[in-house]
Amino acid sequence: MDPDPNDIKQLLADLRDFDKDKRRTAVVKLGMVGGDQAVRALILTVKNENEDLIARGRAALMLGKLRDVRAVEPLIQALDAPGYKTPIFAAEALGKIGDPRAVQPLLAATNSNNDSLREAAMAALKRLGHKATE
Repeated sequence: MDPDPNDIKQLLADLRDFDKDKRRTAVVKLGMVGGDQAVRALILTVKNENEDLIARGRAALMLGKLRDVRAVEPLIQALDAPGYKTPIFAAEALGKIGDPRAVQPLLAATNSNNDSLREAAMAALKRLGHKATE
């Protein structure tokens, strides 16, 4: 079933709101309803370097849930995003999407100083059928 266009329109408006809590909530709701517009909006959010870090992280998380291959390149870029959660959620999302383009960037992420990112990258590589070296 396609998402209600009015719901999507409201969520897209919320995504541009000045209030970061509204944007954070809109990101999660867009991930729940899915659809083409939601995927495109989430990709823009994860790529937006001026966006709230929590909203960007949630966008990466939701893109993993939606498993749309259009998100692969933006998620690869998000592996180097600032903040703690965004790179981790990006690695997890890449594992769920399962696109082979993610293998090399995920291998690079296994060298991260962030233990959680390293673990997420190794888990994603395993999901992609790649044997990560410890």
